[in-house]
Amino acid sequence: MRIIVYPHDLNIGGSQLNAIELAAAVRDLGHEVLIFGRRGALNARIDALGVEFIEAPPMGKRPSPSAAAALRDIVDRRGIDVIHGYEWPPTLDATLAVAGRRRPAVMATVMSMSVPRFIPRSVPLVVGTEEIADAERHAGRRRVDVLEPPVDLTHNDVAHDPGVAAFRERFGLHEERITIVSVSRFARELKLEGVLTAIDVVGRMSRTDPVRLVLVGDGPASSEVEGRARRVNDEFGPGTVVLTGRLDDPRPAYAAADISFGMGGSALRALAYGSPLIVQGEHGFWKTLTPHTIEAFLWTGWYGVDGGAEHGVEALESELRPLVRSHALRRQLGAYGLGLVRERFSLERAAALQVAMYERALDRPAPFPLASNVAALGRYGAYYVGKRVRRARGTEAEDDFNARPVTALRRAATT
Repeated sequence: MRIIVYPHDLNIGGSQLNAIELAAAVRDLGHEVLIFGRRGALNARIDALGVEFIEAPPMGKRPSPSAAAALRDIVDRRGIDVIHGYEWPPTLDATLAVAGRRRPAVMATVMSMSVPRFIPRSVPLVVGTEEIADAERHAGRRRVDVLEPPVDLTHNDVAHDPGVAAFRERFGLHEERITIVSVSRFARELKLEGVLTAIDVVGRMSRTDPVRLVLVGDGPASSEVEGRARRVNDEFGPGTVVLTGRLDDPRPAYAAADISFGMGGSALRALAYGSPLIVQGEHGFWKTLTPHTIEAFLWTGWYGVDGGAEHGVEALESELRPLVRSHALRRQLGAYGLGLVRERFSLERAAALQVAMYERALDRPAPFPLASNVAALGRYGAYYVGKRVRRARGTEAEDDFNARPVTALRRAATT
């Protein structure tokens, strides 16, 4: 097969990193794969993996007619079989590019916590959790698969030292403290509540336990994170919270962790380094990965929702304190997580599943794409108008489809 993989952007982020690493793994199974998009920090990873890259034209608003025209040109020149868009803007660009054609097939992967209603139902959809897939099927979408975020276990190899000593030296991680690491984008939706709670809890615990928190990342909420970290360091001592900023290669941070916090793909990459994991969610959710909690995470994804943000400090302290105080427990749960990621979340396994999805998309082309696309266009128009109204009122979310997670909506509907 000849495949275009089109991430929504090429800056650091879980969805786009999954897209790139899966593209390379599918290529290694004998298919012709190229990546299309605007240049960003992740072009270094594309180059390292040796995947062909074609730069997209300037796009302006999304969906982008210029991107669709460029895709159509590549399809015609290269005989493309599948265009695989990651998140909604590339999916709509791809749908525009193939309008009126039976081939190539278009596939969408959405790794956000909910799926935009305006993605055409004729487009085969891949999501990251069984719960989201279940919600989409109940909403009438028939072509839904689940592919959990994979981990490149060659690139993220616990037996290989990615430069931990240099990382510790660079950020002054010298004294004997238990190092807790979170690699996360500082987004107001989904992430900020948990990041601020983690800062507060580690500060409080540092009174009685030798702990520090290392936060790797940046984003729209960086000023709030920096302000809270500064106040905690002033109260409990320098180095209680360490901010590294964004790292193009966060592997040394994962490898330096005695305990990891995380959600989604970042949580799974942390497991590859053998540290115990506390999964971060929203509304006070914190839960340690154990053999007793794994089934819930396989349903909701590496995320959860609890009863309220005001319970977050207590919840995190109750999960964190046993790990901080027991080296044996850290070793036991770290080994459990490493075994799990090797068995279930390897990139090679995901690539084989992805190829099977491409083959099904080609074998079963959408029967009535015009009707589906027209309906989707109407839903997109309603979304666009609503977004402009919210912007005018000052209530617009930075990331609409992480601001309304399926897990949270379902919990609210049952309470």
